[in-house]
This record gives sequence, structure tokens and C-alpha cells, in this order.
Amino acid sequence: MGPVRDGADRAVSAGTALAAPPPRGRGEPALPAGPEVRLRTAAGVALVELDRPARGNALSATMVEALIGAVHAACADASVHTLAFCGTGRHFCTGFDLGTAEAVTDGELLLRFVRIETLLDAVWRAPVRTVAIAQGRAWGAGADLLAACDRRCVAPDASLRFPGAAFGIVLGTRRLAERVGTDRARAWVAEGTTLDAAGAVAAGLATALLPPVPEDAAARAGWREEAIGAPPVVDRATLAAIRSASRPAGGPGADALADADLAALVRSASRPGLAARLAAYRERARAAAARGPSD
Repeated sequence: MGPVRDGADRAVSAGTALAAPPPRGRGEPALPAGPEVRLRTAAGVALVELDRPARGNALSATMVEALIGAVHAACADASVHTLAFCGTGRHFCTGFDLGTAEAVTDGELLLRFVRIETLLDAVWRAPVRTVAIAQGRAWGAGADLLAACDRRCVAPDASLRFPGAAFGIVLGTRRLAERVGTDRARAWVAEGTTLDAAGAVAAGLATALLPPVPEDAAARAGWREEAIGAPPVVDRATLAAIRSASRPAGGPGADALADADLAALVRSASRPGLAARLAAYRERARAAAARGPSD
């Protein structure tokens, strides 16, 4: 993999020491982004672009590692006040890459889901404002990534779904419940509910409904800038304090909640037969796709 390059054309290579650690000591070494993840930093905004459109920006193992590295690199940059996520192509992120999950063991799949939770926790507890800009499908881990952000913007064609429970995975449920309420989150996850953009805004899962995605590349860049909005009026330390005061059990520094999220995931994923459950889900998904889109 090559280095991460930001708007100032600076590189962060594997093993490079960063100026500051990730939030509250839950450390990760800085990792370079790969060809499927782009990190650009300009005017205080670190824009992380998921760039795997042929697979709907589905999360492969290498893509998750690149995203974790990009998040930590952005958070270690004292000039950054906003960390934003977007996706190229038709979809924001269609979730866990089922196509790369064949012929793997339960243990290998467990590690992949743990690394996704590591990514989501890093975003949830980032010391900067976080923004997700979603078009098309934000499903599974893609929906969880959106839910982990402060500002959650959706295009009119966006759809959101949390299907992990269909193959026995408990991922991101507490964060979702904090956004939309426990009863609603539990129902969405257990029933595999698909929400459209308007429904997501009405429920509080999304915070802004955007205009349609422009076709022109330059216009799309402006569309993203409008979604990101003006910079925060408070500094990073004050923002962290506001989060701590407004979230249960201590906000972004609450290791107990982060550990509970990870424990819930590991308990669900360590139940024997994960690979078989995922394969069965993949076959159901393929059959549903053959019948035609449902959203």
C-alpha cells in the first residue's frame, strides 16, 4: 500500500509516528490508505472517500484497515476540525463485503468484524466533528458508519438498513439506540427494516436531507462542501467536553461503553457457525437480487 496524501501533499507511511495519539489512549498505529480509500485534508476538513464503486464501496478487510488509519491520521492532525466520509459511485457503503467472505473461517470473520467495530468506535469518539454524506445504499456497516457521525446527511435516493442480525451479528446497536431510541433501534435491527431518506430524517437517524447528487464532478464537490457546512464555533477540547456532558456514562472517553459494544459483538460473532450463517445470508441476498430491487 502507498502513503496517505492530504491536500498539502504530505504523506503518512506505515509506522510513521504521529504528532498525537487517538482519543483517550485506545491507540492504533497510523496506517496508510490504500487505493480504495482516499484522504484529503484542506481548510480544516479531512475528507475520507470510500472509492470502491464496483463493489458498492463494500468493506473488505484491507479497506477497513485503510479507513482506521485515515481516521487516526486525521484525528492526529491538530489543524483538522471536521472528519467527513463520502463514497464514490452510486452508493455510500453497502456494508460488509460478502464477496470476500468465502472460504474463510469463523475466526477470520470474527477478526474482520472486530476491526469494523474498532473503526466505528474511533469515529464515535473522535475529538473532531464528524460528518457522513450518503447517497444510494448505506447498509450494514455503512449505516453504522453514518450513525456514528455527528452530522448525518442523506441524498433523496438514500436507503438505510441494518441486516447484521440476519446472520447473528450484534454491531452498532447501542449507538443506533442513542440516535433513535431503544425500542425503534431494536425493531429496525431485528426486523431488517429498510428506511428511505425521508424516513431516516424523520426518525432522527439522519440529520439533513440533501438535494439530489449532481452528475458533474465539480458540482458534486460543491454539494459535499454544502453538506459538511461551516466549521464548528468551538475548539476541539470544548467539543469533546460537550460530547462528554451530553452522552451517557462519559461520552467519547467512556471506555466501559466502548468495551461493552465490543463485548456484545464478540459474543455474537464467536457463536459457532458464523461462516455458515454468513454464507446462508449471502445466498438469500443473491436470490433477492435476482428477483429485483426491493427499495
